[in-house]
Amino acid sequence: MTLHIVGLGPGRPSLLTEEAAALLASGLPVVLRTRHHPTVAHVDPGGRFEDCDDLYRGGSSFAAVYEAIAARVLGRAAAGDVIFAVPGHPLVAESSVTLLMQQARAGGVACRAYPAVSFADVAATALGVDLGNMQVCDALDLRIDAQRPALIHQVFDRDVTADLKLRLLDIYPASHPVTVLTALGSENETTRAVPLAEIDHRPFGYLECLYLPPLAPEEDVRRFDGLFAVIERLHGPDGCPWDREQTHESLRPHLLEEAYEALEAIDSGDPGLLTEEMGDVLLQVLMHAAVGNRSGEFTFADVSEHIARKLIRRHPHVFGEGTAKTSDEVYKNWEALKKAEKPRESILDGVPATLPALAASQSIQGRARRLGFDWPDIEGPLEKMLEEVREFARAEDGDGDREDEFGDILFVLANIAQRLGLDAEQALRRANAKFRRRFGAMERIAETEGIEMKGMDLAGLDALWDRAKADEQSG
Repeated sequence: MTLHIVGLGPGRPSLLTEEAAALLASGLPVVLRTRHHPTVAHVDPGGRFEDCDDLYRGGSSFAAVYEAIAARVLGRAAAGDVIFAVPGHPLVAESSVTLLMQQARAGGVACRAYPAVSFADVAATALGVDLGNMQVCDALDLRIDAQRPALIHQVFDRDVTADLKLRLLDIYPASHPVTVLTALGSENETTRAVPLAEIDHRPFGYLECLYLPPLAPEEDVRRFDGLFAVIERLHGPDGCPWDREQTHESLRPHLLEEAYEALEAIDSGDPGLLTEEMGDVLLQVLMHAAVGNRSGEFTFADVSEHIARKLIRRHPHVFGEGTAKTSDEVYKNWEALKKAEKPRESILDGVPATLPALAASQSIQGRARRLGFDWPDIEGPLEKMLEEVREFARAEDGDGDREDEFGDILFVLANIAQRLGLDAEQALRRANAKFRRRFGAMERIAETEGIEMKGMDLAGLDALWDRAKADEQSG
């Protein structure tokens, strides 16, 4: 038995291939995906062919409908050769055919798809554009490259079109030109141009699709591909002299500075500021990738592949057969996989030497805790803290290294913070910010009242501090 899959072409009976016409007239049983196609009346004037329109009416989703269609067609094929006919080309934007062929081959049923004229062919003719670089996209599962021309199908009603518009506006400007193509390949074929923002201002039907011309790389600014193209241009032979002179070493301070500015933006609670700073951090990654590419060390593709594969590898509960029901289980699995991938002589290996001291202290003590090297409860570090303060006091009297003893105090403080689930680095940043805020308020009070702070005694300065603190708490 053989399953023959033919396309009815885009609309006019004259666009039906001779091979498809001969098959449809051969007397073999025919199952139509849908009877709602202009060519059906020509090839089945008596209404003998079976169709699947009833499955669309009863289906809960397109996936369910396509499963039902495959089951029906394969059921007919069990009795002998059968023809499955679909609009357009059977292998251009026909999910039902893809599923059907997979199931047919898995079940040992021979299947053959026949060439046909697709809606993309007549769209290219109607638009006068080269089909070679065209991408065909599904409105229900949009995957689109804005730097290539796009033909979007499945825009069969206003709800789908409205949702599609919102997704496209995340990529294209609202004024981007869109061509609406209606009844392609039929006598009623029309085209009309509208701005993207207005594509859902009228109803759509199953015989319509959209064409979007491409964006220039420097216009594709809302997606990563566009940003990457801008960086490539800056580092290209005709790019920016300053960018082309940069090295990993010259960019090093910028990476650190932008990371700290991003932390400050997080602390500010300002989404707009955080958006800007996240962009600056991303820029640093792309700049280093561009330097690596220019010097032949690595490319951004290497960077992207490395992190993507790591994430997939360390999330077997998502991408594989592993299980993890809680974040604690995820963390333990991550650490086990990390240990297997990167065997180290010491559990403390891998804590960067350039990490800020408080953060590094919490990290190395946290790793030691995993091996059980820590106090059993918070009473231990609190007692140790008092001991270190006493040792520092003796060092102040000339008995010991003051810096060493002060470091011990900070080390124990870092332990206490981590035990309480606090980020010591962040806690100190917040304290610094609070001091700057209140000291600034002191300066403003002094300026308003004509007070010279430099000449004040400590009691006067404390009084200003208390006023600034009270103003802040009441405000």
